[in-house]
This record gives sequence, structure tokens and C-alpha cells, in this order.
Amino acid sequence: MYIKRYTIAALILMASVGAFVYTYVTEETTSIDLFGIPLPSLSIAVWTVVPVFVLYVASVLHMSFYSLLGSMSLRKYEKDYEKIIDAIVEAYLGKKSRSHNFKTDRYSLLGKLLENTTMFPAGNITGITSNKKIDGVLKILEDIKNGEVVDLKPFNLLKDNELVIQNKRNKYKKGLITAESIISNDTKYADILREEAYIEYVKTASISSLLKYKVLLTKESLYVVLARVNANEFTLGINNEELLSLMKSLDLSSQDYIKLSSVIATGGMLPEQRIQLFEMLSDENEDAIDAYLYTLFDLEMLAPVDSILDNSQADEYQNFKAYRALKLCNKNFSIELFV
Repeated sequence: MYIKRYTIAALILMASVGAFVYTYVTEETTSIDLFGIPLPSLSIAVWTVVPVFVLYVASVLHMSFYSLLGSMSLRKYEKDYEKIIDAIVEAYLGKKSRSHNFKTDRYSLLGKLLENTTMFPAGNITGITSNKKIDGVLKILEDIKNGEVVDLKPFNLLKDNELVIQNKRNKYKKGLITAESIISNDTKYADILREEAYIEYVKTASISSLLKYKVLLTKESLYVVLARVNANEFTLGINNEELLSLMKSLDLSSQDYIKLSSVIATGGMLPEQRIQLFEMLSDENEDAIDAYLYTLFDLEMLAPVDSILDNSQADEYQNFKAYRALKLCNKNFSIELFV
């Protein structure tokens, strides 16, 4: 209830009661003792209004108290609402470290859910919330998605945040930063971005530069390196010892070694170097023997194949033994079907 309206109504009531008593009941005056203290002699109509006035004052104090409590509660909700907005923004930004102290139970429940949630807008919903903070973040997300470069510094996001990584990808694609500037700065760029940049970097880098950032080598970038050996364009002069050094830095499986040999086959590496490379690998790692056999079959070097298969156990290299048996029967199949 509005106190101003209540006061006006109370004054009208008090005036009406006083006027009624004075007009229709009595016009006499009387004096009252309050705790032994004689009070001035006043009209009975006035004394009739006094209890009503006291009740009015008490009710106003009562309403003011609960109005104050309501205002404090409403203020808590307003503050929590702002925190919820911040939590939604952080959920859209994918912040990892999030913590808000909510004062109300309902917002506290929603806040805890948001603090452990990462959200992605479904389609273009920019400008539909009528909230500047949320709409601003949604606009940023849409711009990054469309390949634009935006300013994310005000949000203090970590370098391994997905939005930061994609924003810097966009920056690289637009030529605003170079691959070497990315791979040379591990404090500013996330490892996944540096590894991606390294794949592009090794397409044209010299062997010394390539080895300088060898820590960023992945299977994908190794494929690029191998494809450049003796290639017609951006030829890379690299010996088998250097290639072995690169391969040893990765955790490669038997299928990975076969894939490497297949990539080399499409490049310009000399057959002699290719055979020697996988022979050296098979001598150091049993997982590379299948790739060595694959290489020998691919290059039609059957004598070394016979030597390996004839000296193996009956349950070893059965796929290659089956392939050799078919070749002896003049059945020509692709070696790819057997690896």
C-alpha cells in the first residue's frame, strides 16, 4: 500500500470521526491523567481521534518497516539479476573460471547451473534479448563465426579459450599474423593453434627452421614434411637420420607407419631412400615392420619380403603372406587392401 495515499485516507477518517463526535455526540471538554500526569483539557471529539492517530502512526511504522525489508529483498534480486546476466555472458564466452555469490535462492540455483555450462547460440539471435551485455556478446560470437576478427581483451579470456583460438585463426587467415609469430610464442597462443600453424609453416620452411620447432610436430605436419622430400615445389633436403629424429618424437602405431610410407609414395623420395628409411625404422621399432613390408611390396622388392616372411612365425604377417600367395598366382590386387 502507498503510504501517501494511506495517510490521506487516515486524515480524512480522523477528521470525519472527530467532526461526527463533536457535531452529533458532545461538545464537552475533559482532561485525562496519563500515568499520573494530567494532560491539557481537550474536546472529547479530539480525545476520540487520538487513538485513531496512534493507530495510524503505528501502522505507518509497521508498513515502513516491511517496505524497507521489501526494498532490501528487491535490491538483492536486482543485484542477482545483474549477476545472472554476467553468468550468461560468461557461459556464452566459455570462461573456465566462474564464480558468483548469489543472495537469493532462486537465482542461486540458476547461477550454479550457468557457472557449469557452456552455451552456443542456435542460429543468429543477435539483438533479440534487449540486453546490451548479452546482445554485445552474441554479436561477437556471430562475427567470429563469420570469420571476422574481434576484440576479446575486455573479457580477459585465457589463450586456450575456444573463442580466442578461433578469433586468432581468423586473424591468421586474414594475414594479420604469420605462422612463425604463432609458433614462436607459447605464452600468447594455445598449443592447438601453434600445432595448426606449424602444419602451414612446414609447407615452405627450411629444414633448420622446421627442426627448431620440432616440439610442435604432429602426424599431420609430418605428412607434409615427407611429401616435400625431393618434391618439385618447395623441395626439402632431409636425410634419413633427420627423418628418424622427427618420427621418434611422435607416438606412432603400426598403421601410422604404413600411412607415412603411403604419403612418401605420393611424393618424390627416391625408392632407395624410402626403403632404407623403413629398414632403419623396423630395426629400431617392431611396429614399423609392417610398414617396411608394405614399402617393399609397393616397390616390388620381393626378395627382401621373402626373407622376412620365410623367417617369421606361422601366425605372423598373415596378411602379407596372403598377398604374396596371390601374387604368386598372378592375382593382382592393391596392397592397400591388405593393410
